[in-house]
Amino acid sequence: MGGCGEIGKNMTLFEYGRDAFIIDTGVMFPANDMLGVDYIIPDFRYLVEKKDLIIHGIVYTHGHEDHTGAVAHVIDQLRKVPIYATPLTSALLEVKLRDARLLNETTINTFQPGDTIQVGPFKLESYHVTHSIPDCVGFGIETPHGLIVYSGDYKFDNTPIDGKRTDYAKLAEFSRRGVLMLMGDSTNAERPGWTKSEIVVNEAFDDIFRNAKGRIIVATFASHISRIQQVANLAQRYGRKLAIAGHSMRKNVETALKIGLLNIPDSTIIDLERISGVQPHQIVIMATGSQGEPTAVLGRLATGQHRSLDVMEGDTIVLSSHTIPGNEETVSRTINRLFQRGADVIYDPIADVHVSGHANQEEMRLLMSLTNPKFFMPIHGELRHLKANARLAMQSGIKPENVFVVENGQVIEVDRYGARLTSERVPGGYVFVDGSGVGDVGKAVIRDREILARDGFMMVVINVDGDGRLIGEPEIISRGFIYLKDADQLIDQIRSTVNEVLTSTRQFRNGKRRERMQESLGRMLYNETKRRPMVFSVINER
Repeated sequence: MGGCGEIGKNMTLFEYGRDAFIIDTGVMFPANDMLGVDYIIPDFRYLVEKKDLIIHGIVYTHGHEDHTGAVAHVIDQLRKVPIYATPLTSALLEVKLRDARLLNETTINTFQPGDTIQVGPFKLESYHVTHSIPDCVGFGIETPHGLIVYSGDYKFDNTPIDGKRTDYAKLAEFSRRGVLMLMGDSTNAERPGWTKSEIVVNEAFDDIFRNAKGRIIVATFASHISRIQQVANLAQRYGRKLAIAGHSMRKNVETALKIGLLNIPDSTIIDLERISGVQPHQIVIMATGSQGEPTAVLGRLATGQHRSLDVMEGDTIVLSSHTIPGNEETVSRTINRLFQRGADVIYDPIADVHVSGHANQEEMRLLMSLTNPKFFMPIHGELRHLKANARLAMQSGIKPENVFVVENGQVIEVDRYGARLTSERVPGGYVFVDGSGVGDVGKAVIRDREILARDGFMMVVINVDGDGRLIGEPEIISRGFIYLKDADQLIDQIRSTVNEVLTSTRQFRNGKRRERMQESLGRMLYNETKRRPMVFSVINER
């Protein structure tokens, strides 16, 4: 239902007869051409419309937004469906549901990595995986026709910050029992070798803390609890106070401290409003906005619009995240603006201030070797990533006809004869969330926004008498197309076109006349300017 053919909005439905459960309900962040859209959620209308389907629960692999962000939208439609998640993920989901006033519409069941959970008739065996946030799991799903292993987001890091490695033993146990199908994360399927360990980041940050003379500002994802712990540890070592900037990060830190997944002494943390009383070399600030989001902390710092912070000469600003595909331009612009304001900006690849939380090719091969599946389905990635992961599977000995590269909405069927890709399709497109509107912005609206952003609009307001003759001069309004005070010649041509159309359409009704007016003005404006603004006309009869 999401996550196949794209980065983000991960959501998978497992269905057996009338019984079903869901793994993850994520969001996707908009591409540059999705103007005005806040984020995108999966199209899950199939779940709403199929009235005889009993959804026994939503099970979560971990707490990142691309796996949890749509929870409020799904629970709002599928009331009383219980949720299953590990401690940190449960706490983050609780915050989302409380903010949406939906906490009473579901039950959050917390389990530990390694626990077996019963979701209706489905038995899921969780196992711990290493990723860039604590409490991540994959699942072994028992079905009447064989064992399915769902990897979640993972990598094989043998020196993780929290000391909790991926559960190799459980994966090997699955293999001994026989794995029918592996569903594997594909995000880094084009990257050879092994993903670097988080310990590399520790060394890079230690170097930054040792050499920085002023404030240090570290921007990362609000949910990157491991990175926050790393920075807190270094703050203690180098005698700095730690301030948290950004609403979502503050909430996540409070949540992680409460459940014991963050260990930061009270003496180290300082309120952001009080940092002016501390020397710059004694402060480190964790902030949101590593993707260049204009409303996040780093985006506001870059433009000088943050209400309580400003970039100071001598600041060291660290972008500790991987740039999400499509955000490259925004991130580059933010970095340049921070340099302009006097900061020293450090980012990957200048220094190893971030490593991926996803497996590279050799780790993907290792997962396939450990589980030895008969069938393989790459998940979590753009189509090119899924194809690359499929090639790795075939190189690892899985038969080509047993590898399924699917896009959202496609159905894989499993029975006693094996697994196959069916011709059935369910909705699997985008649902745009724009402000408080969900799904009311479609492709037509986005297309209109693209036209307005590219060429602007022009409106002509015309008063006519009962015989269709012009009264006075037409009122011309333009935004984003031309500056009217410098366009006398074009304005004369607009007036001339208005007169011509009115003369030739006196016998027409107002709607037809308005349509002809817009067509003629649009054609004339393109001939003169080679641009296609959106043209509106209002004809008032007096």
